[in-house]
Amino acid sequence: MVEQLPASRDGVRHIVWDWNGTLLDDNHANLAAANHVCELFGRPALELEEWRRIFRRPLVPFYEELLGRPFADGEWERLNTAYNSHYQQFLPSCDLADGARDTLRGWRERGGSQSLLSMAAHEHLVPLVTEHGLVPHFTRVDGRHYDADVDSKAEHLVHHLAAQDVDPATVVLIGDIDDDAHAARAVGANAILVATGLMSRERLETTGYPVADSLTEAVRMLNG
Repeated sequence: MVEQLPASRDGVRHIVWDWNGTLLDDNHANLAAANHVCELFGRPALELEEWRRIFRRPLVPFYEELLGRPFADGEWERLNTAYNSHYQQFLPSCDLADGARDTLRGWRERGGSQSLLSMAAHEHLVPLVTEHGLVPHFTRVDGRHYDADVDSKAEHLVHHLAAQDVDPATVVLIGDIDDDAHAARAVGANAILVATGLMSRERLETTGYPVADSLTEAVRMLNG
């Protein structure tokens, strides 16, 4: 069980961090991979702001709408493989988001606990987080261990918190897309969204949760 520490605003003691687009600045890698898919399937390339206006989960209907038709047998698997392969080529050029190290260190020094939950495959996530030297900051690191029936972080968040015996009411999930907000709401946790990742500020604001322009500002909101 994660130690119960003095609460911040709204009773938050524990942060669950998202990875892609939140702690990791990988927008350019995601856009390059998306445009590789567009080229393979005969669709014009996207600009980043267009991608941030339209990206969403579940992924299959999103990509079917993007490409303008349903997938034939085997096409989703082909797209997913192509995307992931191209993304991996750009991954070495991705750095941590501005202020990530100081923000993680600062929350620990305040006595808060924190963990990491990503929809990236677990076997790909852990070596990357380890390479960046961040594992000591977290009580637990989880990527996607399995494919759920619903393409959302919600089910994975349930298991992530249960494995640590953490009360969702003491948790804030900090992420960069509306699915992070939906997952937090589904389990009874709080959420703060950062407008630096894969969704525009306007779309994030429709969730009803606070939106920050940086990781530093997101944690500052907990101290207010």
